[in-house]
Amino acid sequence: MSTTAELLKGAAELFPDEVVTQAHVRHFDLPLGAGRFALITLDNGHDHTKPTTFGPQSLANLNAAVDQVEKEAADGGIVGVGITGKPFIFAVGADLKGVELLKEWDHAYAIGKGGHDVFKRLSGLAVPTFAYYNGAAMGGGVEVGLHCTYRTVSASVPAFSLPEVFLGLVPGWGGCTLLPNLIGPEKAVSVIIENSLNQNKQLKGKQVYELGIADAIFEGADFLEQSLIWTASVLKGEIVVERPVIDRGEAWDQAVAKGRFIADSKVHGAAPAAYRALDIIAAARNGDLQEGYDAEDRALADLIMGGELRAGIYAFNLVQKRGKRPAGAPDKSLARPVTKVGVVGAGLMASQLALLFLRRLEVPVVLTDIDQERVDKGVGYVHAEIDKLLGKGRINQDKANRLKALVTGVLDKAEGFADADFIIEAVFEEMGVKQTVFAEVEAVAPAHAILATNTSSLSVSEMASKLKHPERVVGFHFFNPVAVLPLLEIVRGEQTDDASLATAFAVAKKLKKTAVLTKDAPAFVVNRILTRFMGEIQNVIDEGTPVAVAEKAVEPLGLPMSPLVLLELVGPAIGLHVSETLNKAFPDRFKVSPNLKAVVEAGKRGFYVYDSGKPELDPEVAALLKQGDVVLTEEQVRARVLDAVAQEIGLMLDEGVVAEAQDIDLCLITGAGWPFHLGGITPYLDREGVSERVNGKRFLAQGVASVPA
Repeated sequence: MSTTAELLKGAAELFPDEVVTQAHVRHFDLPLGAGRFALITLDNGHDHTKPTTFGPQSLANLNAAVDQVEKEAADGGIVGVGITGKPFIFAVGADLKGVELLKEWDHAYAIGKGGHDVFKRLSGLAVPTFAYYNGAAMGGGVEVGLHCTYRTVSASVPAFSLPEVFLGLVPGWGGCTLLPNLIGPEKAVSVIIENSLNQNKQLKGKQVYELGIADAIFEGADFLEQSLIWTASVLKGEIVVERPVIDRGEAWDQAVAKGRFIADSKVHGAAPAAYRALDIIAAARNGDLQEGYDAEDRALADLIMGGELRAGIYAFNLVQKRGKRPAGAPDKSLARPVTKVGVVGAGLMASQLALLFLRRLEVPVVLTDIDQERVDKGVGYVHAEIDKLLGKGRINQDKANRLKALVTGVLDKAEGFADADFIIEAVFEEMGVKQTVFAEVEAVAPAHAILATNTSSLSVSEMASKLKHPERVVGFHFFNPVAVLPLLEIVRGEQTDDASLATAFAVAKKLKKTAVLTKDAPAFVVNRILTRFMGEIQNVIDEGTPVAVAEKAVEPLGLPMSPLVLLELVGPAIGLHVSETLNKAFPDRFKVSPNLKAVVEAGKRGFYVYDSGKPELDPEVAALLKQGDVVLTEEQVRARVLDAVAQEIGLMLDEGVVAEAQDIDLCLITGAGWPFHLGGITPYLDREGVSERVNGKRFLAQGVASVPA
């Protein structure tokens, strides 16, 4: 038994629930008389929706397949070896279900080394090797192909990436070492660092080819057949693959420096994975592959045993699993069909909602407002956005015409809503206005129609309290920009019935939103936490801490933007309104900042100006600020902010605002862009000891988003 086989056999005991990938070897004669060929196919079963992954036993199976073809290659029985995947899926990397169970550094190191030992055998065979990327390829699925001599890619590949940095790892089975040596450091940094930190951006088949990762591209319908014809031509010398000479001078340093700038702008030094990957890329310039593999093994083991990866996997599972099966959602069989949607309001938010409902449901959508000019402007916005989609080739002319015909605008609610099944309001955030609107809508809408409110902080129960049928009112809180942020907070009022709630969840699913059920509590989830978070920042500024110190204090969290930049994005007036709402509900914890109030009254859109190309405190805002004489350090500010957030989350869970801490994290990740490497917020608070300091206990059990006990 080989050393690699022994290593993998031992590691397999740590992965009891591995979905095992088989590596089937078949032989045939290549076209054009090129000779006998061996093809390894990765397959974990007939269900083509399940991705093919690499755990220890799966790697052992691939290792055994390489044993077979290695002997045949050495004996001259074959002229080449290929590797491909089952239909639509090539392979998507390591089995993360098992990785998160590892408790020892040595075990983590063994997984990294085991993958390297198997994959690099492909490059050591006595004959050329070929990877045929026939479907989705991620992580180790990409890397196994990098170890081959040549690669082809299907034009229909929908997703191709090295997402490890996004999750808190490095591409550790050759990616950091081989990719820059194949396509150059600048392109490699783009794939490994920039794409990963840009919410795990995926490449399409054409982009894989254009980057030089693949040597040839073929259409999906006959991809393998064409790849084998191409392979035969390569082996016969009729096609010579030429690759660019890699610049190993100053350009390499510049590419790594660019990667560090990107990492700094995204995670502010708070997450180690990107920097470990960049260190390996920097060292790969000397072309010593084994040195690079050894560095990858060490980095993988260190990161697997760290908190970032556990939080990243936790966040990934929240989005992919919990986000698709919302906790507390009623039986979906209770949902009523929605064949027409009404939107009260025709402003920007209402128009964005109308566009979303139109695109996803493809049913008639009607907008109303107080005058024809506003209605026309709202419908015009939707039409213009459809034209943009047409211009980008996202839809064809027939579909554009059909969608435009489905959206209309009227002044008379009776005319617009008499046959609507789902009506959502997006009007001024004031309780009296919303109650009036709902009373008008209830008078003309069908008895079965759902009445939804996009309120960001007001009580859904109070909004429905004066209606004859409050049971059909539900909160349906979107986040701006509507087309980008996945979260939809679905709020159950005190009298909302199961059928209305089930319909709301069914609509959310068709809208492709991540729905989270929340109790009807002030500001629900995201706005309540962010208001407490930003409120403490504003408090310390009001008390005397310089703005720059207060902002810099929370950089170690690696948030996508600073608190005051986020406030600018939300809008100071909206931030003030939410803080006033929460101040009424919880005056002991939520203060209304006099400085924020002054900024809003002065008509300022934020605290910063950008004349120099970077945010600088607006002199006019600086003149408005009235501060005390209590000046805190960055560490003191950070501790105070985190303590406040931990307290608020603890209270929200005690109140039953959501079912579990996992829902808090899911909301922050999908509604506020909270980093994956934090796992939301509760794993970070647990890891830093804040949860126990403030609440006397962790939010999550040890082993959830952390190393098992």
